Amino acid sequence: MTRMMRKAYQMADAVRAAGVLVIMGGPHVSELPDEALGRDGGVRHADSVALGEADQLWPVIVADAERGMLQEIYAARDSSGEAVKPALDDYPEIPWDRMDLDQFNLIRHFPGWVRRMLSYVGMSWQSFQLFPVETGRGCPYGCEFCTVTGFFGNSIRFRSNDSVVKELLTLKSLEKKQKGKIAVFFIDDNFAINPERTKSLLREIIARNAQVPWVGQISMNLLRDEELVSLIAQSGCKWIFIGLESIDSESLKSMRKGFNKPEEYKGILECLARYGVYAITAFIFGSDGDHPGVASRTLEMVHSWPPGLPIFGVMSPYPGTPLYQRLALAGRLTRPKHWLEFKPFSMSFSPLRISSEQAQAEVREAWAASYTQQRIPLQ
Repeated sequence: MTRMMRKAYQMADAVRAAGVLVIMGGPHVSELPDEALGRDGGVRHADSVALGEADQLWPVIVADAERGMLQEIYAARDSSGEAVKPALDDYPEIPWDRMDLDQFNLIRHFPGWVRRMLSYVGMSWQSFQLFPVETGRGCPYGCEFCTVTGFFGNSIRFRSNDSVVKELLTLKSLEKKQKGKIAVFFIDDNFAINPERTKSLLREIIARNAQVPWVGQISMNLLRDEELVSLIAQSGCKWIFIGLESIDSESLKSMRKGFNKPEEYKGILECLARYGVYAITAFIFGSDGDHPGVASRTLEMVHSWPPGLPIFGVMSPYPGTPLYQRLALAGRLTRPKHWLEFKPFSMSFSPLRISSEQAQAEVREAWAASYTQQRIPLQ
């Protein structure tokens, strides 16, 4: 992720200093390969980079490294130079039973006093493992600030239902062998982007008793479908991450996310709550449509909704996105390489209707007001 690139480069530098080859990839490196390779005048952080989706590239990279013939750049391109978007119908079987599953154990990251407190109140789990599972790739929406469409394209691809269900059953069987609990994070960029396919998958999960507690990312407009919500709940879903971004229609239009309808938010969240599904609602402050006071206006609406977890951040232009390109052309980037000096909740451009300082203050206000001692029991 772009916001983590400074730390990624620091880790890569340490590994290379120990004489270990470093290959980097992902959306950021695919947009800025020269930065990782030191071709832009900066420090070199990687021996090689993989551009685009590396499913088919990785075996080639490994073979070249073994032969001592590692190339600097590998790109998933066809004969015409177009990016290759691999199909997922032959998705490899993930060898979960041969992995060190402790790396997915969230409890190991809890402070000792928290673990003791949980034990005192009767929790006997020794582990709570959150496993990433992919069922599909791509999103056609093209929100101005998002890297997904640029990296994965607007070609939506899915694994077979059978492949996904078998993976869930494998994880379920592993849970029985451990003194703990598991959950799944469906890492699809938009889990329900094809509602009929999603319903088909969820029905098969239910029919084959493959339910596990899960969380996923789904656009608000897709959750208007109550049948889909019902199947989501029956299949084990506990939380859905929803990028609401704003309660203001003009701000949403400025982000190319006009398909979000603020007047629908409350009704859809109430529908989720009736089925026992809770929402992580994400908001972005500092867009060109925002005005001072955006935090208080947002919180007033949020406090009228069922309990959930609201989260807040500032608008960040990532390289390769339409937002970054627009701001760069207009000369509005104040920190063009903000990821190399990452500061949480810090603006890197000048919004039109609110100052950078005010946008940052609005984010702090929203966090503080949402998680006071008085609010937490209501969340």
